[in-house]
Amino acid sequence: MCIAAVALLGWWWLGLALPAAILLGAVLAPTDPVLAGDVQVEGPGQPSASTGDIDESDEVRFALTSEAGLNDSMAFPFVYLAILLAAPTALADVVGPWIGFYLLGKIAIGAVAGLLLGWLLGRAAFRSNVAELRVAERGKPLLAVAALLLAYGVGQVAQGYGFLSVFVAALTLRATERGHEYHQQMHAVIERLEQLLTLMVLLLLGVSFTNGLLAELTPAGVAIGVALVFLIRPALASLALFVQRGRVQEGDRALTGRERLAIGFFGVRGIGSIYYLAYAAGEASFAQLPQLWATVGFTIALSVMVHGVSATPIMRRLDAS
Repeated sequence: MCIAAVALLGWWWLGLALPAAILLGAVLAPTDPVLAGDVQVEGPGQPSASTGDIDESDEVRFALTSEAGLNDSMAFPFVYLAILLAAPTALADVVGPWIGFYLLGKIAIGAVAGLLLGWLLGRAAFRSNVAELRVAERGKPLLAVAALLLAYGVGQVAQGYGFLSVFVAALTLRATERGHEYHQQMHAVIERLEQLLTLMVLLLLGVSFTNGLLAELTPAGVAIGVALVFLIRPALASLALFVQRGRVQEGDRALTGRERLAIGFFGVRGIGSIYYLAYAAGEASFAQLPQLWATVGFTIALSVMVHGVSATPIMRRLDAS
């Protein structure tokens, strides 16, 4: 819904061609809670001593982190749709391959690749008959980095979505031994790495602002960024969660109104948007690319400031309620 809304505004307000409008909606779809650290989970939970189950009581952080892990790959089919439409090809020749391969096929391949790799790594790390492979016993958390790179690479080589492979591989690896403290150790390594990489990317983004990235920013581009951060994302996410509230399974806690509003509001835009726009720019020619870069850059900066400043006080109030 957010992709469709932003694409419509890009076509209507910015006067973008259809491929560029779809691309704008797609690249602004992924979220990245690491840029507002208080809204992401602190790490893997531990099983209850009585039931053995893991009860994730912090629904807001869990929902935002889960969403960010999944929507990186779910936006990719629409990036490819924009790329295919940008080529001088008849629309009828685009729809079939896009639905069959880019929407369905690549998602299935990425999920299967992540599932198999996560299972293999989990078996090796926790249950291998070869002592040298059971890295969980020796507390060597760099398996997290190896798993990330390997899952992405295998997913891409198999012609699937690498981001989806990483997400599914992580879920599968976690499920192998859910209560093992090794998951906490891997989380700590990845958390430090993502903080360092985020700092570098934001630094480069700031440098690009001084080198003219925002030169093509128009009032319409500003309006789209403001509308996405303050209206489109909060309204549509809250609507989706409101519809979902009637489907809560027995024993689970339904989200409160405040929690739905918080989840809807904290759709932090970040590194994924930069990656997707750069990828599309390398795959096809978009005449209005400078406008796209300016609008996306402004939206990321606005989101980082608004969500970064508001994350701590809002989450403290939620935690206290």
